[in-house]
Amino acid sequence: MRKLVYGMNLTLDGYIAAADDDIGWSGPPSHELFQWWLDHEQASGLSLYGRKLWEAMSSYWPTGDQDPNATPAEIEFARNWRDTPKVVFSSTIKKADWNTRLVTGDAIAEIIRLKAEDGGPMNIGGATLAGAAMRAGLIDEYVIAVHPVLVGAGTPFFTALDSWVNLNLVETRAFPDGVVLTRYETRH
Repeated sequence: MRKLVYGMNLTLDGYIAAADDDIGWSGPPSHELFQWWLDHEQASGLSLYGRKLWEAMSSYWPTGDQDPNATPAEIEFARNWRDTPKVVFSSTIKKADWNTRLVTGDAIAEIIRLKAEDGGPMNIGGATLAGAAMRAGLIDEYVIAVHPVLVGAGTPFFTALDSWVNLNLVETRAFPDGVVLTRYETRH
């Protein structure tokens, strides 16, 4: 059975995007934090995306390794992003390239099916998609990179839940730019 991991950068007040989907608060990450995310992505066997995150990622990473200012880690990230199998959940996107399968039906049923398969961990991203998986009790691990900024409103990382989710702390790490990363596993 595959593990489902929900991880993103967020503000100290819990938002993955400020008002109007602004993610400018996160700025360029430190080399160390970017490398951590690269290692995390390379350990994944499948990436699950909601529409908004897919549009953000697919607008840059397919050719990110061709950016003349790209660091070696960014070049590696772009290549890994293209090579990693992806599933995009959307009823409005008509086509998804770069090793991606589009799912227009029941996201929860498809995630349950994918979790039952053999393979490496799956990363899930996008607040709406991850929120639905969270409410369905499908998230096995949370990865939270908290940036030292408050934005006051926007898209929250966590969704409203019907019941508590107890977690075990797996890792805590501070980065030079003030970002604190924590990993939690759900207690089953």
